[in-house]
Amino acid sequence: MKLKHIAQATLAAAGLMLVPLSAMATEVEVLHYWTSGGEAKSAAELKKLMEAKGVSWKDFAVAGGGGENAMTALKARVIAGSAPTAAQIKGPSIQEWGKEGVLANIDAAAKDGKWDASLPKVVSDVMKYKGHYVAVPVNVHRVNWLWVNPEVLKKAGATAPTNFDEFFVAADKIKKAGLIAIAHGGQPWQDATVFESVVLGTGGAAFYQKALVQLDSASLNSPTMIKAFDTLAKIKTYIDKDAAGRDWNLATAMVINGKAGMQFMGDWAKGEFSAAGKQPGKDYLCLPAPGTEKAFTFNIDSLAMFNVKGADQQKAQLTLANAVMSPEFQEVFNLNKGSIPARAGVSRAKFDSCALKSMDDMDATSKSGGLVPSMAHGMAIDSAKAGAIQDVVARFMNSTMTSQAAVQALVKAVKAK
Repeated sequence: MKLKHIAQATLAAAGLMLVPLSAMATEVEVLHYWTSGGEAKSAAELKKLMEAKGVSWKDFAVAGGGGENAMTALKARVIAGSAPTAAQIKGPSIQEWGKEGVLANIDAAAKDGKWDASLPKVVSDVMKYKGHYVAVPVNVHRVNWLWVNPEVLKKAGATAPTNFDEFFVAADKIKKAGLIAIAHGGQPWQDATVFESVVLGTGGAAFYQKALVQLDSASLNSPTMIKAFDTLAKIKTYIDKDAAGRDWNLATAMVINGKAGMQFMGDWAKGEFSAAGKQPGKDYLCLPAPGTEKAFTFNIDSLAMFNVKGADQQKAQLTLANAVMSPEFQEVFNLNKGSIPARAGVSRAKFDSCALKSMDDMDATSKSGGLVPSMAHGMAIDSAKAGAIQDVVARFMNSTMTSQAAVQALVKAVKAK
């Protein structure tokens, strides 16, 4: 990242955002990109919580670009010496900002809130830089879900799959019934989302960790990875010809409307089913992707804390950190977002069956070693290497590339970055 090397053009592009704004003694400024319906409601709840604690909230919401616009604005602000109190950052990016020496040590909040006892170690490790808390988790998304329309299964005489053999039997029956077996959007990140679930379902959590987190050459260049690409090649044959460029929510709508039987997608898809008035277990099924029952790929939204001056500002920052980790906020945010609380101890009463399954599986996999970071969603490796893998997968999905050639391209791409 190296902030001092960012071009002055970045500063100019950020315009008025460079001007440091005078802050109240007990004010927090939060840069985020929670701007859609449910997310915006959740941010408003956090604002209410802070104001109830006597801390003023300055909203710095930056829409668009999947967070890229927000990161541009953040870099400009940090360069100008006017970093916000907190910013929505996740995964390895937290470590990159930590290396710049601009993140605040919030161990005091973590100690006060007993975070180590409330968070799975895999999650708390992501929130730390050199052993100290510098960020706070807001939620956990499970990525390795398969969304299924049970009415489509019934029409096709198929049953819900638990492994890839059963998955392809069901897909064949759905196809023979004249329906689309797999709803998919032909966009690189969606291809990568399917790919990582296939790798997980083919090789298991330990293999996934070696191949897509540690980027172990022997694992990347292995018969298991070839088998994963073979499975992905077969999945391609059940995707309709109009998938290119389709947005994920439109693919979800195909499952909702009974045009397609199944979709690989993270739990944000549940928001689409809920908005359509559909009930889990009745109108749709949320199943672990084939072969991944004992594993859980996570994607975590979090707020990283930046260095602030003055005892009052630092105290307000710690208040913000513990407000985010409070069971009260974790409940309301995740009910709106479709995800689950990052911490233990949140009431389960208002969560639906899909969320409860996710909570139980996260708890079980955090103990078994099956809880692993999502490569496709920026939690496992740096963005350059993740992009290189995504490019190979997208090429494979859109060509006649063989599995062997894909594996060789994968090894080469990772080494080059």
